[in-house]
Amino acid sequence: MLLLVSPINREEAIEAIEGGADIIDVKNPKEGSLGANFPWVIKEIREITPKNLLVSATVGDVPFKPGTISLAALGAAYSGADYIKVGLYGVKNYREGVELMKNIVKAVKDFDENKIVVAAGYADAYRVGAVEPLIIPKIARDAGADVAMLDTAIKDGKTLFDFLDEKILSEFVEECHKYGLKCALAGSIKKEHFPILKKIGTDIVGVRGAACKGGDRNTGKIDRELVKELKFLC
Repeated sequence: MLLLVSPINREEAIEAIEGGADIIDVKNPKEGSLGANFPWVIKEIREITPKNLLVSATVGDVPFKPGTISLAALGAAYSGADYIKVGLYGVKNYREGVELMKNIVKAVKDFDENKIVVAAGYADAYRVGAVEPLIIPKIARDAGADVAMLDTAIKDGKTLFDFLDEKILSEFVEECHKYGLKCALAGSIKKEHFPILKKIGTDIVGVRGAACKGGDRNTGKIDRELVKELKFLC
């Protein structure tokens, strides 16, 4: 199981790298669960990250605007991100999800076919009116994406497991693998969740709050010792 840690700047990225994170995920919590950071921040973090580690970048909790988000995804790829993550926030159904993601995949893969595209849904989708989380693997498959992911849309202390139990998450992982996709799970994940995620075959576990001093994704800063603890659990 790979550990994805989400820094917001160069300083935090160094802590994540030194702590042993496998994927350095550039994010901006001020703009939401999968808030996008600036192109120059992605570029700077890619430059300081060892070449054997992959850099991920979110393009936001996005509306259903395929043209706009395709440009944003291309910008993330051009800035150096290896993984391009898209939060399907304003997408209401399967059809919209596939239309949005197909265009993003084309924009990114035409630029570099080795880039990895992530379709991310929300375990608490009903709270924001987003697409049903359990159809994310089908959207990712039919759009040609590489990874299906679940996170939580509203960061209010509730975790992934407050919305989906182990059995459902296990089925989600199995479906991803059946389609030839990797599966990433996030959503205020805590240390005690790691053994469960590992047991059900999760490929990538994503954290920010758990890697921050004080456990707060907004006010805390990533600490290498906390990252080391999480890496050990992987």
